[in-house]
Amino acid sequence: MSSGHRLRDVEQQRPLLDGEEEAEVETSSHGEAKRLWFIQDCCGMVCAFITWFLVLFADFVVTFVMLLPSRSFWYAVVNGVFFNSLAVLALASHLRTMLTDPGAVPKGNATKKYLESLQLKPGEVIYKCPKCCSIKPERAHHCSICKRCIRKMDHHCPWVNNCVGEKNQRFFVLFTMYIAMISSHALALCGYQFITCIKVQWRECSDFSPPVTMMLMIFLCMEALLFFTFTAVMFSTQLHSICNDETEIERLKNEKPTWERQTRWAGLRSVFGGPPSLLWISPFAGLKLPTLLPRRTWKGGAEFSV
Repeated sequence: MSSGHRLRDVEQQRPLLDGEEEAEVETSSHGEAKRLWFIQDCCGMVCAFITWFLVLFADFVVTFVMLLPSRSFWYAVVNGVFFNSLAVLALASHLRTMLTDPGAVPKGNATKKYLESLQLKPGEVIYKCPKCCSIKPERAHHCSICKRCIRKMDHHCPWVNNCVGEKNQRFFVLFTMYIAMISSHALALCGYQFITCIKVQWRECSDFSPPVTMMLMIFLCMEALLFFTFTAVMFSTQLHSICNDETEIERLKNEKPTWERQTRWAGLRSVFGGPPSLLWISPFAGLKLPTLLPRRTWKGGAEFSV
């Protein structure tokens, strides 16, 4: 049985590529790792903008409404440095999650040459995605928004405008962790500020008028409570998935594992990289800044090469 027959046994909607199309796929595959990943999805871009706006709004309220007017210099400095550091780490984690390839399978790699390189055994079945014409590795799923098959796809998150998959799950976990931390910190600062302002009857507790101060703090409390609840749940869910070596899609579909499950520590090391260290909680680890040069675009996403 030929490699072409094996493919047609599974999916007959898309033929094998050959000739010039195959050469184009090879060129695309070799340059895949050098491209900056970005999904051109209107909903995702709006959600990402809202995320940044809300984090910067919280930073504004904490810094200019609560800390700078404080009479205690060290209270303002310590809390200001801590909160702003967490905000920078959260936004950096968001950027890394959004701009990192989550583990996309090369588009259109269902070629005769590629199949021959797999050295398949007689009768062995492989799966081809009819939507992106790619050979689907084990545990890969197609994302209708990214228009690609993603290795170990957990879910597509509009708030980071990207899929959470094999290569960017670490940054998504850090993003949820840091957002949960700054949300809890903001709630604690709001509680202390409310008590302080009530004691002085809202005099000298802020450079803003009492109605404006109260409105900003109430909105911040609502935002922080909502963000803390959401990100704390997502953080716990992600850690549970990593430790159990099971993605959210696999859990929802109740897929029986055909792979050998990793131990908890092996799963954590594979996601965060190497033995436990401070690099695990740094979104800047392994950062390489690419030069943005337009390379190729398609519906739903765009890539830029260095």
